[in-house]
Amino acid sequence: MQMRWENLLFAHWRVPPDLLRSQIPPELDLDRFDNEAWLGIVPFRMCDTRLRGLPPIPGVSSFLELNVRTYVTLNGKRGVWFFSLDAASRLAVRAARRFFHLPYFDASMSAKPKSSRTEYSSRRTHRGALGVEFRAVYWPQSESSQSLPGSLEHWLTERYCFFTVDGSGRLACCEIHHLPWPLRLAGADVALNTMAEPLGIELPPIPDALHFAERLEVLGWPLRRV
Repeated sequence: MQMRWENLLFAHWRVPPDLLRSQIPPELDLDRFDNEAWLGIVPFRMCDTRLRGLPPIPGVSSFLELNVRTYVTLNGKRGVWFFSLDAASRLAVRAARRFFHLPYFDASMSAKPKSSRTEYSSRRTHRGALGVEFRAVYWPQSESSQSLPGSLEHWLTERYCFFTVDGSGRLACCEIHHLPWPLRLAGADVALNTMAEPLGIELPPIPDALHFAERLEVLGWPLRRV
């Protein structure tokens, strides 16, 4: 698949490792930076999503998304573990649940650009799910640059796969490819954030790290068992 991610905020919090360890598969190691675990909330717009070589499908090619994630390794391979992914497309939610076995949820979402700022709002509406919410205004605060290997921003963002559990309960991996992130420092005013409540975690109102990216072209491959 090919896709484009736009107006993306990386909001990250330090979280005690014990709060996350029990919530990821035992085959995976919880990755840490300076012995600290991190939880990320990432709002953005997914655009031009399609199978390579085919035109976009109406209803699933462009939509708002917000994911809650942490960072893991398997035999030294670094990746992402998603706790949840909210999206404003019912078709995309069902396709991702079926073909990628990811915990996608229906949500009512909006993103309003105002000058250099984005007013982002998400409320989960998925039947039977806790109605968590996220409301924030965020903006870039610097020119874009590539992160340096060994830095926190590089560790948080330069990940080229995610792990999930397939329909048979087996661990699976999806490889992705893109150029290095053109990151900018960011500012944010978080008015409401209950996205980590299903994990039993209450996050402080001010994130420990904020980064912004304007756009990035991405390729993704089918799941494979690991």
